[in-house]
Amino acid sequence: MRLLEDPGEQLSDEALLAGFAASDPEFATAFVRRFQAKVFGIAVHVVGDARTAEDVAQTAFERAWRHARTYDPRRGSVSAWLGVIARNLAIDTVRVRPIVPIDPTALLSEQAADPRSAPDPERSAVDQESADELRAALRCLAPEQARAVVLAGIAGYSASQVAEMEGVPLGTAKTRIRTGLLGLRSRLQEVRADHA
Repeated sequence: MRLLEDPGEQLSDEALLAGFAASDPEFATAFVRRFQAKVFGIAVHVVGDARTAEDVAQTAFERAWRHARTYDPRRGSVSAWLGVIARNLAIDTVRVRPIVPIDPTALLSEQAADPRSAPDPERSAVDQESADELRAALRCLAPEQARAVVLAGIAGYSASQVAEMEGVPLGTAKTRIRTGLLGLRSRLQEVRADHA
């Protein structure tokens, strides 16, 4: 079957996914065009960097292609399924991202350019230490709890949105968020007690 002028308007998401799974180049192109803005948007929102988001988006489409035959329309739409893949990959990318030290020369040159806009070094150090502690504490959680905490606590999604993105019942999403936040709080208290 060859697609006509604009396959994005002619076929359902499920039909495009089936063609994508069959490695049909026209279907693949139409599928990627239909969802590329959404997938990239999710990735850039989570990772905060366009270059990394492009890599995450590409990997999301590759994973969708590999697992397209396992898609179950009873569990949600193609868009939601693909969104979950993209979010999970983006969150995993953030969780394993190495901490990048700040170049002191660059920091000093920024301060020299406009001393009024220069960040307070003490405050910057505290903020960086807090962010490092949070990342380390997130790595101690079970992956599904860490994703739920990031989505609900950091990205601001509701429990029902987290449930839809993760493909789980609402009660499960709420439990993951609550358990993850309790684990996160406990871990952060331990770290701060060790520093005291």
